[in-house]
Amino acid sequence: MAGHSLKNKKILITCGPTWVPIDDVRVLSNQSTGALGQQIALDCARAGARVVLLEGPVQRPLSSEGIRTLKFSFLAELEGLVKKELRKDTAVVVHAAAVADYQLKRPVRGKIPSGRKTLKLELTATPKIIRSVKRLNPKALLVGFKLEPKISRRSAVVKTRDLFRNAGCDLVVANQLTARGYRGYILDQNKKELAYAASRREMSAALVRILRERL
Repeated sequence: MAGHSLKNKKILITCGPTWVPIDDVRVLSNQSTGALGQQIALDCARAGARVVLLEGPVQRPLSSEGIRTLKFSFLAELEGLVKKELRKDTAVVVHAAAVADYQLKRPVRGKIPSGRKTLKLELTATPKIIRSVKRLNPKALLVGFKLEPKISRRSAVVKTRDLFRNAGCDLVVANQLTARGYRGYILDQNKKELAYAASRREMSAALVRILRERL
């Protein structure tokens, strides 16, 4: 159906953790598996989209013929890849990567000796990659992600406010992943709940359905 297809639309998806250097051998990272972003990439490819996946240092890399995967490890590498890909004809950006919020003010050259009993690291906020997306490609539909230890319909509205206001997101996935399992909501700019999902597969399917409706 015209206007309801992802066929041949370029979708840029980021997933997995990002590293920031402590010294030449150590990094700060996070526990992201990249599984949700990978699932979205697979579902978008099955829907006929031209998928470019920017994949961080995950334990289980995605391998699929229909997906062009570009690897990154460090925050600066992800930032460079996003800027490069956004110059091309990108219809949708799904920014699911767990981007580092803080980095060392001055990464150490060489290796910090391992014999120290204490070590103080001064951290500073990292630049928000997602805030540059609309500046670089105003026409792209932007999907942001907000991971919280605990999420509810009410808290999702509050926690996603910054992504709508300061990053210009069109949609935001507010989700949680605990020992009890996954749950999440998809919200639009009007604070409307478009979908609720109790698994990554459900969330991915719901997001692809919504993207089809909006493109």
